[in-house]
Amino acid sequence: MITEKAPGKLYIAGEYAVVENGFPAILVALNQFVYCSIEPSTNGTGKIVSHQYQNNAVQWHRQGDQMIVDQRDNPFSYILSAIQVTEEYARTLNKPLDVYDLHIDSELDSASGKKYGLGSSAAVTVATVKALCQFYHLPVNNDRIFKLAAIAHFAVQGNGSLGDVAASVYGGWIAYHSFDRQWLAEQRKFLDLTTLLNLPWPNLKIETLTAPANLALVIGWTGKPASTSQLVDKISLFKARQQAQYQEFLNASRQCIQRMINGFHAGSLEMIQTEIRYNRSLLQELARRSGVQIETPVLKQLCQIAEQFGGAAKTSGAGGGDCGIVAIDAQADLQSMINQWTAENIEHLPLAVHFMNNVHRYTIKLK
Repeated sequence: MITEKAPGKLYIAGEYAVVENGFPAILVALNQFVYCSIEPSTNGTGKIVSHQYQNNAVQWHRQGDQMIVDQRDNPFSYILSAIQVTEEYARTLNKPLDVYDLHIDSELDSASGKKYGLGSSAAVTVATVKALCQFYHLPVNNDRIFKLAAIAHFAVQGNGSLGDVAASVYGGWIAYHSFDRQWLAEQRKFLDLTTLLNLPWPNLKIETLTAPANLALVIGWTGKPASTSQLVDKISLFKARQQAQYQEFLNASRQCIQRMINGFHAGSLEMIQTEIRYNRSLLQELARRSGVQIETPVLKQLCQIAEQFGGAAKTSGAGGGDCGIVAIDAQADLQSMINQWTAENIEHLPLAVHFMNNVHRYTIKLK
């Protein structure tokens, strides 16, 4: 049996803006994983099994008389897409396809099955791609795994930046500049997969970062899962209607993230905290202008408590629930902060940053 794993992730800053071509965000990979195991079938019939996802519901809506099924929050859609893309790559290399059993095990959900917001769809896509590449003995490196997983993930989600895929592939702290997804969609129609994997992707840049030694990352979960794809859809409506205001947000976010990257390069917790607070204010203003609830009352409470202890806190990801993050001095009274969270029914997630053993600490430019 072959087993591969991919870590979950959290956004530190740059949410929403990063869905635009070339715009940056900072993410971190965490030591909770999705595992994918593959073994050849013994009876000629393959199966896909996951204990966590067996009761997964499918959402749909009406478009005129048509029933439109939304597969974006269904993990099996990402698994099937990862299989399709990776086996397409195997065929271009003249590898014979096989029948197999595929087992998925996820640590990225709560005991009750609720999503923590740790990027489970990206992690299950990456883990499936990695396991199949090993199963078929395909030549890959991190860049190629990212591109295969990004193609598979984007085929299902249709929006988003694919930064969560990058975090699951490269691990650690990363600065991610999103690539041109429209370009990818167009090239998929005309180019074979090997050619597409070998091309530079417009605007794509992934840089590994080293955090200051005194930076402690503390994560709180609100208990309320949120749908990233649906929240991004709502912000897209605001973008279409208020283009000038949206452009102001984009430009301010880009400058904020660049200053934060400089803070990582300088090893300055204070610089990073300043920009986390500023990024929070940008998201609050975006929420006010768009009417989309990004920072819920519980997330606001999480941030206010963290600020009392000197932490810089904000929502992580699309908001609307899920997690908040705190960048704080490791010498602060973290336990008292967590105790106050607990009193407000905010669950502390005791996670650590996960670094990949095979990732070198240098800038990876895919451009």
